[in-house]
Formats: sequence, C-alpha cells, structure tokens
Amino acid sequence: MPLNHRIVLDNRPQGEATTQNFKLIEVPLPELQDGQVLVCHHFLSLDPYMRGRMNESKSYAQPQPLGEVMIGGTVGEVVDSRHPKFKAGDQVVGMGGWQEFSVVDATVVGALRKVDTTHVPLSHYLGAVGMPGVTAWYGLVKIIAPKAGETVTVSAASGAVGSAYGALAKARGCRVVGIAGGKDKCDYVVNELGFDACIDYKEHKDYISLSKALREACPNGIDGHFENVGGMVLDAVMLRTNAFARIAVCGMIAGYDGAPLPMANPALILVNRMKIEGFIVSEHMEVWPEALQELGTLVGTGKLRPRESVAQGLAAAPEAFLGLLKGKNFGKQLVKLV
Repeated sequence: MPLNHRIVLDNRPQGEATTQNFKLIEVPLPELQDGQVLVCHHFLSLDPYMRGRMNESKSYAQPQPLGEVMIGGTVGEVVDSRHPKFKAGDQVVGMGGWQEFSVVDATVVGALRKVDTTHVPLSHYLGAVGMPGVTAWYGLVKIIAPKAGETVTVSAASGAVGSAYGALAKARGCRVVGIAGGKDKCDYVVNELGFDACIDYKEHKDYISLSKALREACPNGIDGHFENVGGMVLDAVMLRTNAFARIAVCGMIAGYDGAPLPMANPALILVNRMKIEGFIVSEHMEVWPEALQELGTLVGTGKLRPRESVAQGLAAAPEAFLGLLKGKNFGKQLVKLV
C-alpha cells in the first residue's frame, strides 16, 4: 500500500514557534470511497494565519488539533477519482494540508476546484489567483473602496497579498505606496510591480521616523491602508491618514508570538473619523468568482508579476514557515512537493 508523508502539529508553541512544534510522520493511503478523490500535491501554501492556529487561545479560526495534519492550501493533480466531476489528470486547488497526498470528499461544495493552467501557472492559484489575491481584492474593493486619484498604502508590499493589492489599486487609478523590509523588496515593488513608491521600514527605528518617510511618499496624505503587519507600521500610517480614511485589517504579523500589540495614537480614529475593519476572506465566498476573474486576467496579461519563494520537499516546510513569519521570504512562500 502506498505511503503518504505528512506534517502534524506535535505540541503548541510557548511564545515563539520552533521546528520542534512539528512532527513528520508517514501513514498508509486509504482505499477511495464513493465521492472521494485522491490528489497528489504539487505545491503547498505557507501563510501567516497558520501561526494563530497553532495556539490554543481564542482566534478567528479553530485551533489546529494536536496530532493532526497541519492545515494549508494545496494545488496538485487528481490521481484517482470516484466522483463523476473529477478524473485523473485534472489540475485542482484545495485545502489538502501539509502532506504529499490528500483524500478529498468531492461531494462537499468548494472542497476541490478545477483550475486552468493555460495562462496561469499552477502555483499562482495559491497566491495571486488564490486566497491571498482575493484577500487583497476584498480589502481594497469592499472596505477601502478607493476613488481614482486617492492614495492607498499596504504593508508587506512585496508579499502575495501586497503585490496583488498594488496591481488592483493601480488598475483603479490610485497612487500606491508600499512598505516592505529591505532594499531588494522595495526595488521589486517599484520596478516590477509598478507601485509609485516603497518605503523600507528596516531603515527606521521608530514609528515617528517611518511616518516622516510616509509623508514624503504620500504628499496628499493616505486615504486607504491595507494592514498585514500592525505595530510600528500601523502607528506610522495612522499619523498620515486623511479625514475619512479607511483601513482594512487582514493581519498582525508583528504580534504573532502572542504578545499584545498596543496602538500609539487611537485618538486619531476619532479625529479623522476613520473606518477600521477587520475581515476574514473565507467568510466572503460570494466575491471569489469576481475577484479571481480579475486577478487571473492581471496575471495572464502580465500586469501582475508575482514572485515566489519555493522550499523543496515536505520536510523543509517548518523551517520555511518560521522564515515567513520573520519576513525571510520574497513574495509568496510555497513548498514544492513533487
């Protein structure tokens, strides 16, 4: 019987996550039942939300159960199918988790989706034309709702969400300013992604200094901001916001080790009559078709050129994931499994 290698959460992190929290195991592949599909994973997506799932404390998602395969998005190929809508060779995207194969109940709506790789590479369905891209689309279109000519900003600008956000905002006639860590990332954001400017937060020791750099890059203030980081970055942006600014909050990666993230100037929410809204993209499935269509077109026409960091082999996933939390990745972090 063929074996499947998988990574399970072995124990919960105390403070910072380590590779010791994970365990690589092998299990036999079960026989397929009616309605099930066997998928061989080509790529696994690593995403910041996974860190929150490792804790037992209350978050917007259920904690990851101990001893079970780590949750995660996957793309791959159908190997065997006992469902009429899927056949061997179909390219599919799903939530197969940190493992080489998954057995999917294809009768569950949305559990598995066929994708077309004619114009969009398979791996991009985990990034720009997948959950991160739709995340950017929802925050920009539904929360920030910018008008042409407005200035919008995004933290973690070179990542999977930030890069899609930039392309979507430029398509709507905005001035787009990114915040990223390091000269290489900032150069990519401006030269390849087409942002109007990008600020290297690593050059600033506090939010006052970062805010001065933002003032130069955003002479007309900030009308909309997409937050992936929190902490010093959000404090700096708050000082530059215009009246009636909108902030979409999607992540707080600066606080993923569990310590609270204070806010320096919450009074600005009142002074500037700001709208600040957090959201979880999986709660808005109704927008996915529209968002994915626009994102697929942007990638297919070369208007969005996403970068990928690819770790090789399942065993490399924990190290790559911890690197992602520290910003070591460049663009979308993936693990290649075949």
